[in-house]
Amino acid sequence: MQNLGLFVKPSYDLAMEPERFHYDLENCSIKRALDVLGEKWTLLVLREAIYGVRRFDDFARALKCGRGVLSARLKTLTEAGILKRVEYREGEQRARAEYHLDESGIDLFTTIYALSQWGDRWMPPPGGPAAKVTDRGSGRAVKVVLTSEPKLKSLSMRDLKIAPGPGAKRIK
Repeated sequence: MQNLGLFVKPSYDLAMEPERFHYDLENCSIKRALDVLGEKWTLLVLREAIYGVRRFDDFARALKCGRGVLSARLKTLTEAGILKRVEYREGEQRARAEYHLDESGIDLFTTIYALSQWGDRWMPPPGGPAAKVTDRGSGRAVKVVLTSEPKLKSLSMRDLKIAPGPGAKRIK
């Protein structure tokens, strides 16, 4: 029988230990961000907010998730300052809330779009991307890149036009 090393005490060479283990792994911006954003429905709520969805019933219709889940995600995003609640009233009806991206929510667009870019590259949707993001000024397609060039003009969400892409399927 082959020895797979399952019952042999491995020798551990401290020199081979990753340098990362010499630092506090809890003091991490990724961990703190994931404490708020690290759930599928949270990112999908943000996707819809980016597309302009504002009202609870519209989020529920777009996402098709449980109302309790949606309520919890909206509360988390509001408490984190990513979305802001704005009261509205239609006629004599009771006041209701709309959810608008706050400044930090607008800043998250780059992250969400980078995730979309990754998905388009490594898990390409049939027919192409569902969204086409272009620079409002030039009409050129945009992409998220890392750079050390300080003179590059950074675009914000306000500089972009988001339109249906070739893979967007209209509901009949």
